Amino acid sequence: MPIDLRWRRLTSPDAVPVTLVFEGTTIQADPRDSVAAAILAAGYGSTRTTPVSGQQRGPFCMMGVCFECLLEIDDVPNRQGCMVTVEDGMRVRRMIGARTASKPAMG
Repeated sequence: MPIDLRWRRLTSPDAVPVTLVFEGTTIQADPRDSVAAAILAAGYGSTRTTPVSGQQRGPFCMMGVCFECLLEIDDVPNRQGCMVTVEDGMRVRRMIGARTASKPAMG
């Protein structure tokens, strides 16, 4: 459920909004937004939980340093939401706990 973070966006009259789906909810974003900025602008504060305690975490630095904005974007886990520009039709989910390791393909 979105929360009121008192976070406001500067408007651009020429921007055509894009649509993405966050946790099953459709949100509109400015095409220049990062995924993390779009989620914050839509009123969501949490993008992941910690692997150890399960504590909710959210975007902090917005410049790729802190890794608090990790998300699953279009089925790819552990993406830094602040470093990915929104695209129409993106599917975004929170990262819950630790990512599981996958075996590399042998070939």
